[in-house]
Amino acid sequence: MPTKLQTYFPLIRTRKEIMGEIQHSPVLLATFQSWKPEHQDEFLDFCSGVRGVKLLYDSFFKSIMDPEQDPKRLSDLLSLLMNRKVRVLRELPHEGGRITPDTLMVMDIIVQLEDGSITTVEVQKYGYAFPGQRAACYSADMLLRQYKKLRDDFRKQNKRMNYRAIKPVYTIVLYESSPSVFGKYPDTYVHHFRQVSDTGLEMELLEEYFFVPLDIFRQILQNKGIRNRLDAWLAFLSLDDPEWIEKVISAYPDFRPLYEEVYEMCLNLERVMGMYSELLKELDSNTVQYMIDEMQETINQKNELLTQKDEQLNQKDEQLNQKDALIDNLRRQIDELRAAQGK
Repeated sequence: MPTKLQTYFPLIRTRKEIMGEIQHSPVLLATFQSWKPEHQDEFLDFCSGVRGVKLLYDSFFKSIMDPEQDPKRLSDLLSLLMNRKVRVLRELPHEGGRITPDTLMVMDIIVQLEDGSITTVEVQKYGYAFPGQRAACYSADMLLRQYKKLRDDFRKQNKRMNYRAIKPVYTIVLYESSPSVFGKYPDTYVHHFRQVSDTGLEMELLEEYFFVPLDIFRQILQNKGIRNRLDAWLAFLSLDDPEWIEKVISAYPDFRPLYEEVYEMCLNLERVMGMYSELLKELDSNTVQYMIDEMQETINQKNELLTQKDEQLNQKDEQLNQKDALIDNLRRQIDELRAAQGK
C-alpha cells in the first residue's frame, strides 16, 4: 500500500526497493550498517515517504536552497523573514579564523543581497548560552571583515577609505530548540532587533538581527495552522510530518516542486547516504558540545554560589572581628575607668 506522500510523489520508492539497492552495494551496505538502528529506520522512512525530510541541516538545505542554482527561493524566504523585498545576488565563501565558535551550528550560509548588504542565515540544533552576545560578536566579525576588505580595495586604488561603502549586516538565526528566554513570548516566532536612539535621532548603525525559535513556531502552527507564506516556508524546512507536508502543498502549490526535488535527490542513494552520514556526525557533535556547555554552565553557577557564600562568610567574619575589636575597646575603657576610680 503506498504511503501518503507516494500518492503525491510517485517517484518515491518502497522500503523494500531501497533496501534491495543498499544490499546490492557493499559500499552502501557498509555505510548503512555503521548507523544505529534508529538512524537506519529514520533514513528508510524519509526515503520511502513514510515521513518527509527535515531540510534545516547544511547539506540538505543547500541542495534545495542553493542561491547559485535558484536565488529566488532564498530571496523569497529572506524577504518574508525581514519583512521587505530583497534579492539574493550570490553566496559568499566562508573564511577561516572566525571569532565565534560554530560547534552547535548545523547550517550556515552567507549571501550578498542586491543592495550590497550581507546576510547570514544559520540554524542551531540547541540554542547557545548568551544568544544575544554571540550573535552580536558574529555580526561584528562580519562587519569587520567587510571593512578590512574595502579598506584594502581602496588602498589598492590609492583612494581614501569611504565608510559610506560599508553595507548593513543582517544576522538570521533559526533555533530548533530555542534558549529559554524566548519562552517569555509564546505567541511570537520572529524577533527583530536593531539599534535605535532614545531621542529619536536616526543613524545608520549597520547591524540587525532576526531570531526565529522554531519550537515556538511549531506550537503556534499546531494551534493556528498555516496562516501565511512564511509559515509555509518554515513548515517546509522544519517539519517532516506527511500531514503538514500535505497542508503546505494545499495552501501553496508552488512548494510541490521543491518537495519533488527532495525525493529526486533520494533516488541517488550514494549521495543522500553521504549527506545523512554527515548530518549524523553534526548531530553527535552538537549533542556532546551541548552537554559540555550545559555542564560547564552548571559548574559556573555552582562556583558563583560558592563564591557568594564565601563572600558572605568573609563579611560575617569581618563583622565578628569588628565586634571583637569593639568589645576589646570597651573593656579597655572600663579597665581605665576602674583604674581611675581606684586612685
